Amino acid sequence: VQLQAFGGGLVQAGGSLRLSCIASGRDFSIYTVGWYRQTPAQEREPVAVINNSGSADYADSVKGRFTISRDNAQNTVYLQMNGLKPEDTAVYYCAADLVDDLRTMVAGTHTMDYWGEGTLVTVSS
Repeated sequence: VQLQAFGGGLVQAGGSLRLSCIASGRDFSIYTVGWYRQTPAQEREPVAVINNSGSADYADSVKGRFTISRDNAQNTVYLQMNGLKPEDTAVYYCAADLVDDLRTMVAGTHTMDYWGEGTLVTVSS
């Protein structure tokens, strides 16, 4: 499966953005998909993951503000980001895996198999 993230941009603190991860290839619906982010100063960290049943899990830092969802008919996974903070500034990547283990994926202890190019999100204060 090939992945591409879209939707990044510049937004003021408190604002919203919706990222899209569009996949090519067959059987996208069976994959677990996650959003990750990275800054030059920090290692890549998980943000949110969603499995093929639609169950999701989130990093503590984004719970209550971000929502991950998927539209299998469109081969797309979304990340709705509300209440954005300057510390959310990062390059956001989507990734996919056939493994369904939300706990280890959101903890960052499982390395996803497939990665797309990132999209930059900048939150100004």
